[in-house]
Amino acid sequence: MRHAPVTPNGDRIRWVELPGAEPARLYLHGLGASSPVYWAAAAAHPLLTGRRSLLLDLLGFGISDRPTDFTYTLEAHADAVATALDAAGVTGAEVVAHSLGGAVAVLLAARHPRLVSRLVLVDAALDPAPPVPRPGSSAIETWTEEEFLADGWRRTEHRVGPAWWATMRLAGREALYRTAVHRARGTTPALRDQLRGLPVPRTFLHPAADGAPADAERLTASGVVVRAVPDCGHNIMLDNPEAFARATADALNG
Repeated sequence: MRHAPVTPNGDRIRWVELPGAEPARLYLHGLGASSPVYWAAAAAHPLLTGRRSLLLDLLGFGISDRPTDFTYTLEAHADAVATALDAAGVTGAEVVAHSLGGAVAVLLAARHPRLVSRLVLVDAALDPAPPVPRPGSSAIETWTEEEFLADGWRRTEHRVGPAWWATMRLAGREALYRTAVHRARGTTPALRDQLRGLPVPRTFLHPAADGAPADAERLTASGVVVRAVPDCGHNIMLDNPEAFARATADALNG
């Protein structure tokens, strides 16, 4: 495990690091998740080994610190990751990012271009989300922060189920709530617009059963490779690890 302070108060981001060749590969998790849990098997797949790999937990989640005075905007998350990468001596990283982590990865590449050489977005969260419960969603953003801290935290366990809760329960409550709210609100400019404007190679993986993502034609026209992965749901790397590894290796080697 490695760590680096990323706030003026010394709050630390932590990551599990696997040795290997440069450029480094950075793995980012989704909302309420933890990279060592969600990415360990993928990083160890024979098609994806051999690179220095950082399985990093965003501030407020997993093994990282959980400050209550951090804003937890998507931009603040990206800047905190950038500080951690600087401390780790990483530049030009290949970033593999799932769901919420994909949104953070787009902002990391846009705000700190020297740190990112390639993006693989795994069913990334690129659009604002209406504040209503949706299938497969934690619906955290439907509460006020006061409601969530008082009672919503407990009720969320029953909404998300035991697998997601296993890592979600490690998150700071303020971190989980504020991150969910800012993810639902989106960014200005929109994440899709920022993704289309990035100069690095970009691949967007999505479950084949869901159909092409919104705005796929414009993404493709801007150079984003949009690729369907069969036999999986939102957690592509867990649901179909072989197909995920092949698609990701193609994207990273392409």
